[in-house]
Amino acid sequence: MSTLLTRHATDGGPRWALDGRYLPADFSLSHWLGLPAADARAALARLPREGDADAPLLAPVEDAQEVWASGVTYLSSRMAREAESQSRDVYQKVYDAERPELFFKATGWRVAGHGAPIRVRADSAWDVPEPELVLVLTSAGEIVGYSTGNDVSSRSIEGENPLYLPQAKVYDGGCAIGPGIRLCDAAQMRDLAVSLEIRRDGTPAFAGTTRTSQIKRSLEELAGWLLRELRQPRGAFLFTGTGIVPGEDFTLRSGDVVRIDIDGLILENPVQ
Repeated sequence: MSTLLTRHATDGGPRWALDGRYLPADFSLSHWLGLPAADARAALARLPREGDADAPLLAPVEDAQEVWASGVTYLSSRMAREAESQSRDVYQKVYDAERPELFFKATGWRVAGHGAPIRVRADSAWDVPEPELVLVLTSAGEIVGYSTGNDVSSRSIEGENPLYLPQAKVYDGGCAIGPGIRLCDAAQMRDLAVSLEIRRDGTPAFAGTTRTSQIKRSLEELAGWLLRELRQPRGAFLFTGTGIVPGEDFTLRSGDVVRIDIDGLILENPVQ
């Protein structure tokens, strides 16, 4: 059984748990991700655990962490971006280029957890969820685990002009991660099943599947580019791109429920 690190809203404040049991109240993800990966695993194994972690889940990220994202890493994503954009060649070029597309997505305190609401922008007419594997990185860029993420996006805003990408991607309620961090090596993430289901009025409105093996670049490559000229002293979270893109006839609506499953790690959020 894999090891799962979760964060909970207890009466005494946010508290981390490992495999359903609370860790010491002073455990800090920021400190833990500042250690070399081998030392971090050993330190976690030595920590005592107590009591069932039954308080509500929070996003498994602290305020101090940054969340970044990779774009156009699946062929299906490149094709969808080309179809929607008035500047189509930029997506072909970045898909084939040595340097990947990386962009800032959220600070830790902006991230919604499992069960928390997400939003679509009021000034956007075409919005979709983007189910993605999210890498958890140490300060040295080592991959120590992953989570399930939703990179909620405005296709209409990005399609109008690629330079509007920060507005299409970065806004209140536009990022969700959860339910926890599955601790494992990158090798265990290379061919995971990813599924997306969107329910509307209690019935399926869209569903799709892919696998992480369809990501064009290696996970280590993406992590390496993020930390190439950018320190992350408290660790970081990195979305790895989406391979499931709803058609042009679909847009998210208030009241929808988005369910993303990556190898059994399920993130579900209502749309506000």
